[in-house]
Amino acid sequence: MEKTQQNNKLPLEGLRVLDLATFVAGPFSAAILAEFGAEVIKIEQPGDGDPLRKFGTPSPNGDGYTWLSEQRNKRSVTLDLRKSAGADIFKRLVKSADVLCENFRPGTLEKWGLGPEILKEINPRLVLLRISGYGQTGPYKNRPGFARIAHAFGGLTYLTGEPGGPPLTPGSTSLADYISGLYGALGIMLSLRAREGTGRGQEIDVALYESIFRVLDEMAPLYAANGFVRPRLGLGTANVCPHGHFECGDGEWVAIACTSDKMWVRMAGVLGRPELGPDERYKTAADRVANRDDVDGLVSAFTLSMPRDKLMDACVAGDVPIAPVYSIADIFEDPQYKARETLVTVQDKTAGEITVPNVLPRLSDTPGRIDHLGPALGDGIQAIYGDELGFSAEELAELKRDGVI
Repeated sequence: MEKTQQNNKLPLEGLRVLDLATFVAGPFSAAILAEFGAEVIKIEQPGDGDPLRKFGTPSPNGDGYTWLSEQRNKRSVTLDLRKSAGADIFKRLVKSADVLCENFRPGTLEKWGLGPEILKEINPRLVLLRISGYGQTGPYKNRPGFARIAHAFGGLTYLTGEPGGPPLTPGSTSLADYISGLYGALGIMLSLRAREGTGRGQEIDVALYESIFRVLDEMAPLYAANGFVRPRLGLGTANVCPHGHFECGDGEWVAIACTSDKMWVRMAGVLGRPELGPDERYKTAADRVANRDDVDGLVSAFTLSMPRDKLMDACVAGDVPIAPVYSIADIFEDPQYKARETLVTVQDKTAGEITVPNVLPRLSDTPGRIDHLGPALGDGIQAIYGDELGFSAEELAELKRDGVI
């Protein structure tokens, strides 16, 4: 499907964001703002640029597919902040910025003489997003952190795997980076709202591990109350049953989620055993969890008795929550994804047609859009340094020779 153009005014038009971050978390925050109209200037290291450019599988233009998708709607400039001339240019950019996103190790900006106090002097209205592995404070603040580290330290990896087995990777994605990026975007919007009343910006401190820890439902209060440590449950879920993954007769898998007693009654009907709904052994969620092996055995025997498509039809007809366990190939063929344009194809000038996840969230009156994919390195240098800041062609050439840009 082709990208549909929107001509409406976007809610963040007029907002200027400097994206000094690398890889995923901070840049994802900036990309969300860019989808809704913010002007995002991606500041990259001269030479090779952001390491994310070469991360993963390269596209036809040499930049990775991750770069093209996650750096959407941005312009790129190069700048070495470690050089005095680079720091001076950066300070000029800060004067006109509303937001700065960075995800270096704590103390890096300060080491370059560009810490929050200096930035506030230049622009008291600046909102500064700082994302790091462990946050800006605490004994571990200087440790390097990536998504995998956050998954482990934040408590998610411990839960992933079969009972008694080793902890597994909770999906080969940078989940902590994306969740932290969402919290970062939320923090920016909250800070901008507060600025309307105070006239001042503020700092936002996001730790990758805390973003993971925040989404572990009852684990913290439950442990504090009675010391319970949730173990690895494999295909199942802690507090409800049947609620897990089940194999079908053709070797495919489905997810079934009976989260309430009402859902269990429906499930019993689909099983052709309606008498199991009010059965004292299975009547309540607590009863079913206590008899988990029996319940899961009943459901598993049923799912194994037929191919996935037939099982899907039976459960959908019985109003039982079910979904196929999809690969990305399945996703590209599914009518729900197509109907909602969850995937969108964008024409890139140098990489050709690239299909990427569409903009979220969906707004009825001012929906976001993808104007272009991740920018070529330095594509905004002339417009920003030349046209806006007033550097001549000779000055830009000298800055490039000196490695400043």
